[in-house]
Amino acid sequence: MTPGPQKLGPVLYFRSEIMIMDKRNTNIWAPVIGLDGFRKGQTAGREELLFNELHGERVIDKPHKHDFFILNLFDRASGTHTIDSIDYPIKNHQVHVLFPGQMHKWHIYDGTIGYQLMIDRAFFEHFAPFFRFSFTNYQNHPVIDLTTEAFEQLHYEFESVKKELEREHSLIPLITARAGVIAAIVSREAEHVFTEFKVYQNVPRLARFNMLIDEFFREQKMVAFYAEKLHISPNYLNILCKRHLRISATQLIHQRICVEAKRLLQSTESSIKEITYSLGFADQAYFSNFFKQQTGMSPSDFREKR
Repeated sequence: MTPGPQKLGPVLYFRSEIMIMDKRNTNIWAPVIGLDGFRKGQTAGREELLFNELHGERVIDKPHKHDFFILNLFDRASGTHTIDSIDYPIKNHQVHVLFPGQMHKWHIYDGTIGYQLMIDRAFFEHFAPFFRFSFTNYQNHPVIDLTTEAFEQLHYEFESVKKELEREHSLIPLITARAGVIAAIVSREAEHVFTEFKVYQNVPRLARFNMLIDEFFREQKMVAFYAEKLHISPNYLNILCKRHLRISATQLIHQRICVEAKRLLQSTESSIKEITYSLGFADQAYFSNFFKQQTGMSPSDFREKR
């Protein structure tokens, strides 16, 4: 999805400032590419949204990031998509979800047929509620296998968006509605990938706790803060976590901090001291000890692996 000699296909583009998970350090060693870099040669589009088609071999060997939201729908496909330093096989009937700030590269093999929606962050706000899970879940599981029925439904919606964008006076409310349907279908299929889904479905307080962690983990690391937001006691919140997730509430908070720490260490040139402060730690030594307890290695050793 980096501009290059190959022509990109349909994409959706929307402007927004919303992502909780996009509150990251911007001192990035991988380039950040905006939506304007993809307007040339698009199948269809408008300011908020671009639609692009993927045909044949595509090679992007240099990791980069985007400041907008992307949905890749693959019909017939093979290759490798590397997202946040993890290699995912590209297969038939998949959807790949990328949020702003996620680092990626790919090698798509010849014979691939796919579709792309590039969505500006502001526009994304209009249908974001149709993504039923915490954004962190989608970040941690960006590749979702689809049933034939789900693929056909998504393909229909993608084509409907494309046709509307091709009109001289396209209707944003209609495009927004289609995008909401796409998000709902993706979320339904994600149930098979997000193993914790049933827990969050059956215990809404834990789902809310997870979303609050996404929003506040940099500033708030104590269970009491989240318990107050949920109108329950810290002890009861801890009981819920242990009963249904088999880890403590504190461990859940620490896991989220660790995920972000790994991202920053892998995808930015920020110093460990800068990362320490960006994650809300006042002392670098304390952060280093925390990270080592969580991962078994120091931040500097972890960074060496990238």
